Amino acid sequence: IRRRIEIIKPYTKWIRSFSCTEGNELIPMIAKEYGLQTFVGAWLGDDPETNENEMAGLIKLSNEGYVDLAAVGNEVLYRGDLTEEELLNFIRKAKKEIKGVPIGYVDAYYEFADRPAITDICDVIYANCYPFWEGCSQEYSLLYMKDMYHRAKRAGNGKRVIISETGWPNKGSSLEGAFPSEENALKYFINAQKWSKEEHIEMFYFSSFDEAWKVGSEGDVGAYWGIWDKNEKLKY
Repeated sequence: IRRRIEIIKPYTKWIRSFSCTEGNELIPMIAKEYGLQTFVGAWLGDDPETNENEMAGLIKLSNEGYVDLAAVGNEVLYRGDLTEEELLNFIRKAKKEIKGVPIGYVDAYYEFADRPAITDICDVIYANCYPFWEGCSQEYSLLYMKDMYHRAKRAGNGKRVIISETGWPNKGSSLEGAFPSEENALKYFINAQKWSKEEHIEMFYFSSFDEAWKVGSEGDVGAYWGIWDKNEKLKY
């Protein structure tokens, strides 16, 4: 964790972590030593015991001052791991036990329009915006991402909206009109950063490092979303 934080620190002010167990709870603690701000998630799924441990970890880290933004679950509804009511109960628990940290839920941008009860309970909307996964060509991807963001913004009705993930792979299989390539990944990154800076859009870019283990769940393309490769070398 220290080695990787030292690699990314010159390029970012924030770091996002996805879990509060199995050593992942150390990420925000170490990030704070390096002066980074932290967006910390409890990874909820279909295992009740894991969910309890994740929630306990998020609550503890938050109340000890290691968390600047808290996420209760990541794409849980998209995956169908929990019902909406089960997720609401976890968010209620977090809001009751965590003080002074904005709390929200991470999912695809359209879920916030489709699920007003979830949107209503969140302090902040964490919207994942991936033109690639909807088969959009790189040429139109920035326009598409802007539309995704504004849909989440309308659903949020004045709430703070953060793009919790966006990115483009540089290798792997294409999806309809979306093609992974060095050039497309680089163009998408530059367009996203430029828009974020010009319009003050809060954005977490996915991801820092390539994750070779992801090929199972997402196909060959899953391993190539990093700004750095799996050997921790900056791609560009």
